[in-house]
Amino acid sequence: MFSKSTNSADNWTRFALPGDIEECRRLHKLHGTTYYYATQRFRPEVRRQVHALYGFVRVPDEWVDNPGDMSVQERSGKLTQYRSELMRGFDGICPTHPVLRAFVDVMHEASIPIEEPLIFLEAMEMDLTVRRYETYEALQHYMRGSASAVGVMMSYVLGAGQNQTALEAAMKLGEAMQLTNFLRDVGEDLDRDRIYLPLEDLDRFRVTEDEVLNGVRSDRFIALMKFEIDRARKLYAEAEPGILLLPKEARKAVKLGLVLYSRILDRIERRGYDVFGGRARTSTTEKAVVAAQVVLGLR
Repeated sequence: MFSKSTNSADNWTRFALPGDIEECRRLHKLHGTTYYYATQRFRPEVRRQVHALYGFVRVPDEWVDNPGDMSVQERSGKLTQYRSELMRGFDGICPTHPVLRAFVDVMHEASIPIEEPLIFLEAMEMDLTVRRYETYEALQHYMRGSASAVGVMMSYVLGAGQNQTALEAAMKLGEAMQLTNFLRDVGEDLDRDRIYLPLEDLDRFRVTEDEVLNGVRSDRFIALMKFEIDRARKLYAEAEPGILLLPKEARKAVKLGLVLYSRILDRIERRGYDVFGGRARTSTTEKAVVAAQVVLGLR
């Protein structure tokens, strides 16, 4: 495990240019519509930091998931270079990548430990070669990097990085949102030959890999989906009390993100658990209604 540099905020020089922040905001708005909508409830300075965090995680995620003509070796090389620039940036050397310039600034501002973005990048490396997960425990190991690390970094951005209970709740929320993504994107992930449903769960409900690969929505598959949705909802319920440990100004935005993302599970149910025919999404109207409810304290 890497240890945090002794480089302090006192001798740190800001790296990001205005265009770097705008690039992060663009990526956030383009790819993370639900997250982006919730982020608008933060004050501008926090919003900038959240955009930078999103940009940091989105760039390598795109290399891994939408590589175009890049080989596995080329993608791995990009991740290695990205990691190296991150670490050099943390130690005071200005990154060449615009997103990293913005994110390294936020790391210093919010005192984010270097371990968390590195754990995230380890998960991205896993996506280059790992296509199946035998157990939920193995999937949780992946999600600790791909999602829970993001939750921890968000906690630091929101000023709750020193509260262990808040960090644990943030990790639960990250896991819940990532599991929701997996359930929503079963069909899309098949295009990358990935199945994020644990194989032990497929066995439990007598669903074969071939059935998943062929988009068979049997009663057994629906039972499997119900089981995973229930697991995700329990994670949301475990995470929600942690919102009260955040600074008051951040609570409604995080609550909005939690409620909107959990609504994706409702959408999957309403579609009859058809996760092979496109993404289940919340509508703009639904987002606005839920936002009003959260602001008024009705949720």
